[in-house]
Amino acid sequence: MATQNNAALPEGLELGGYRIVKKIAVGGFSIVYHATDQNGQDVAIKEYLPIALAKRGEGQLMPTVMPEHTELFRLGMKFFFDEGRALAALTHPNVVRVLNFFRANETVYMVMGYERGRSLQEHIERRKHKGVKPLVSERSIRIAFAQVMDTLREVHTHKLLHLDLKPANIYLRGDGTPILLDFGAARQTLHTDLSTLHPMYTPGYAAPELHAKRELGPWTDVYSIGASIFCCMLGLPPQSAIERKRDDHMETYFHELERLYSKELIALVRWSLTLDPLKRPQSVYALQKMMRPTELSAATSTQIANDSSVPQAKDTSNPSSLLSRFRRQGR
Repeated sequence: MATQNNAALPEGLELGGYRIVKKIAVGGFSIVYHATDQNGQDVAIKEYLPIALAKRGEGQLMPTVMPEHTELFRLGMKFFFDEGRALAALTHPNVVRVLNFFRANETVYMVMGYERGRSLQEHIERRKHKGVKPLVSERSIRIAFAQVMDTLREVHTHKLLHLDLKPANIYLRGDGTPILLDFGAARQTLHTDLSTLHPMYTPGYAAPELHAKRELGPWTDVYSIGASIFCCMLGLPPQSAIERKRDDHMETYFHELERLYSKELIALVRWSLTLDPLKRPQSVYALQKMMRPTELSAATSTQIANDSSVPQAKDTSNPSSLLSRFRRQGR
């Protein structure tokens, strides 16, 4: 897979009735732009441009697709388009709104509602920089991920999988409510076997069946939920599934995190991150039953946006040598 990103479209470019303001995100599957429509309304536009299949240099508008990748590129474009139509039919307050689609520059574009706020990843990084302990309080994790799980259940009901859930794709509005972004890896539906088009994935957050090309399902997104909660706790993703199969250190980290978080929450993350998909929760609902303590019934979403709660921890005075070593290893 190529390591150099494709060039973004130039600022100010007019296409499909929209004007590009700036690039806001680049991934292995797409580029996302902040743009405005003809009425000056802010929108986000996602451009289908898988880096493994297409190249675009500075000053170019149309990507170059090698002949041996043409069929795969077109197949991916079809599923990108089909996925967008499925998401457009999905009305949920915590899923990014799909407003329009159009073709240009020999690829396709998805127009979405533009949300102001910051990603959960940015929230985590800010708190890491401040040296806050715990990084994200347990109460905030439970509040935010209860909503994330509700949203994923709705997504799965529409026979879609996310397959790239991670803190960078969980956006926090100004009031702290989460919204799921970038379903770019979700081109495999629950009833379709796409043996020729494998989803882009992020090591650490990707379930082992994504590496092994095994059957995917809601349990695959469950793994990513556990990995995302783990990142909220430690500030880094878990070991990748490939590393864990060689030398699994996760139990050591789980034991250390019990200093900062309840054993119940640790158990939920441990169960979600089970390598064997058959031993993992088979649905998001199974996780939700563990994530619904009665004391959260009156909780508000602003908790995570203004996270300053004091944890019920045994020892938070200094970071442990184990967590420090985990960070130095960059896992």
